[in-house]
Amino acid sequence: MFEKLMALLENSYSPYSHFRVSSIVVMKDGKEFSGVNIENASYGATICAERVAIFSAIASGYKPYDFEKIYVLCDSQQIQPSCFVCRQVMSEMFEKDKEVVWFSNTGESVTYRICDLCPYPFGSQCLE
Repeated sequence: MFEKLMALLENSYSPYSHFRVSSIVVMKDGKEFSGVNIENASYGATICAERVAIFSAIASGYKPYDFEKIYVLCDSQQIQPSCFVCRQVMSEMFEKDKEVVWFSNTGESVTYRICDLCPYPFGSQCLE
């Protein structure tokens, strides 16, 4: 998976931060969706690689809890965590015991469960 993520970095559109990120979600049926960060001069319009991959799966007809695992690579020698907006999205789309794997550009990785990344997510129950 590391090699796929490294190749995806080339698609990142990050002219402002120069901080390239790639992501791949794997669905329970084995299908994969990829994403890269896409920046915009209006920074609020920027979107992270994790959400691009997750939203691509949803746009293709998948539903919450169809996700098996997510892989993320930041073009950095240090492992960088996903932002909290992405963690919130993961907490709604993935079952709590599913895994996120974060890579550095040297191939080092760490693995966490979704429930460990966002232990107190804002969910649908908060809207009742």
